[in-house]
Amino acid sequence: MVDFEIRPSGQPVPEARRKAILAAPGFGRTFTDHMVTLRWCADQGWHDGRVEPYGPFLLDPATAVFHYGQECFEGMKAYRQASGAVGLFRPEENAARFNRSADRVGMPPLPEETFVHALELLVGQDSAWVPDAIGTSLYLRPFMIATEPALGFTLPSDSYLFCVIASPVTAAFDAGTAPRPLTVWLSKDYTRAAPGGTGAAKTGGNYAAAFKATQQAVANGCDQVVWLDALEHRWVEEMGGMNLFFVYAPEGDGRPRIVTPPLTGTLLPGVTRDSLLTLAPQLGLAAEERRISVDQWRQQCATGEITEVFACGTAAVISPVGAVRSAAGDWPVGDGRPGPVTLRLREELLGIQHGNRPDPFSWVRKAC
Repeated sequence: MVDFEIRPSGQPVPEARRKAILAAPGFGRTFTDHMVTLRWCADQGWHDGRVEPYGPFLLDPATAVFHYGQECFEGMKAYRQASGAVGLFRPEENAARFNRSADRVGMPPLPEETFVHALELLVGQDSAWVPDAIGTSLYLRPFMIATEPALGFTLPSDSYLFCVIASPVTAAFDAGTAPRPLTVWLSKDYTRAAPGGTGAAKTGGNYAAAFKATQQAVANGCDQVVWLDALEHRWVEEMGGMNLFFVYAPEGDGRPRIVTPPLTGTLLPGVTRDSLLTLAPQLGLAAEERRISVDQWRQQCATGEITEVFACGTAAVISPVGAVRSAAGDWPVGDGRPGPVTLRLREELLGIQHGNRPDPFSWVRKAC
């Protein structure tokens, strides 16, 4: 285990100001008093672990991350529990995905126990920043960047910086205490990822490549873009940075069914996605992974076979999709409002994360 030096901030945010922020935190605009840093180089490995005051980095203009985009990150949350303690939701899964992303872009692995320990140290140091209300949380952003100052891309950087920062947040797309139905745009002009690319890695280039399509979605009165496959632009993949689920009406067994596109290497393997596939059967829902085409989505909404659609991810938790727009036409999903399956899954997942529901899979790890 890497050792971390604790350097508390001499100028923490005053308590009154912090409480005002936690009353209406927004998303990703305000950050806590501290951050974690850890460095890597070939001759020392991981070293110089610190919990230190939040602040800027001093980097050479030739630093590799600026020019070649060699970086990866994670998104996860710490939740205030009903007991008053603070819990991390499935951090081991984020640690494993972080290393898969790092490997894909040629970066060194970080021991998973060190990744989780860094999170626990920061949450413990800044536990007063974890909000109490259901749906709010402390968003954690672990990331790693290439720090070698050299303009040459034949080999990866020879040095790296790992960092964790934290921000109190509400769920993305929430309207008050309820999830807001989203209108989505089917993108046929742009592609998020292709087979053999970085679609399964959580790396910044994927998100930079998404901005133009997101601007197109907003220009067409939509909240988010839905990505289709790179080859045919026919098969649904994911929405923005979130996975998609389709809710089907009960069939012979009388159970509603949730369906999500399979992981093909072009989709991000979401921790929330995996959690819902595991949780659904416990709630009497059938769950499966299979491909869904745009034509099927439209036709099965029209026939009532698809009754609800929702997106899921760490930032948004679960967000209903109320309508679809595309250059070829528009259509509603159900009655355009959040459906009962969507709301039940969201309530159950948040209940587990906040300690108000049983945790049958031991997903919540006490941080402090």
